Amino acid sequence: MKPARFDYIRAADLAEAHDALAEYGNDARVIAGGQTLMPMLSMRLVRPKVVVDIMHLPALRGIEAGGNGIRIGAGVRQAELLAWPGLAEHLPLLNAALPWVGHAQTRSRGTVCGSAAHADPSAEIPLCLLALGATIELSSRRGRRRVPAADFFTGMMTTARAENELIEAVHIPGKQAGSGCAFKEFGRRHGDFAIVACAAIVTAASVRLAVGGVADKPVLRDFAIDDGKPLDEALDAFAWALDARDDLHATGRYRRELVRQMGRDTIEEARRCHA
Repeated sequence: MKPARFDYIRAADLAEAHDALAEYGNDARVIAGGQTLMPMLSMRLVRPKVVVDIMHLPALRGIEAGGNGIRIGAGVRQAELLAWPGLAEHLPLLNAALPWVGHAQTRSRGTVCGSAAHADPSAEIPLCLLALGATIELSSRRGRRRVPAADFFTGMMTTARAENELIEAVHIPGKQAGSGCAFKEFGRRHGDFAIVACAAIVTAASVRLAVGGVADKPVLRDFAIDDGKPLDEALDAFAWALDARDDLHATGRYRRELVRQMGRDTIEEARRCHA
């Protein structure tokens, strides 16, 4: 199947992209890597009047490390971030998770911000952004605003982005001193979307576990180390509280069992890294 007819705007700068989104609103789609949008266009799951290409804007192509963390622009491809020399030092959780994102061919085109924009509940990048306490930088004619990842992902492939906004960057806090992290995923084949994925961050005082592939968006839970509750009991309560879905790949009960087992394994690995 071929896409329905649409106009194409190759934005010369951010102002032109903002103008197009302000004019067309929900009838516009932003394209950067195109690994999600192009199949959706071809299957006519979306029929925009205009596609706005932001991939050629130099202002969106950078990875910046500073005192407040790391800023990843909307034009940064997943493969570029994976090859960034500072990734293991500054963002070890993403360093562990990115090899699980699709395949080398899709990572060479797909962008970090594009995965956040698509907000698939089984995708690795939104899960890690949630676990890391990232914020999403949105911009439009009216200016810029930042939305915490916990508020940005609102449901099944839905976000808090307004129709006249584009994702300009994601901001991720740097690695916390004395913390350990780990990532694990279970799927039918490597590169498939996860049936369940777990990201854990452990400090001396707390355990943070984020889970993807279970509900209609990634879910986060913080556990206190000294609350007196055994980890297995806490994980059991967390798994039962999840709105686990049934689909062709797995039942909700199977997903909850994976959360219990994989959650513990991921936390234990993060503890070993912390130690």
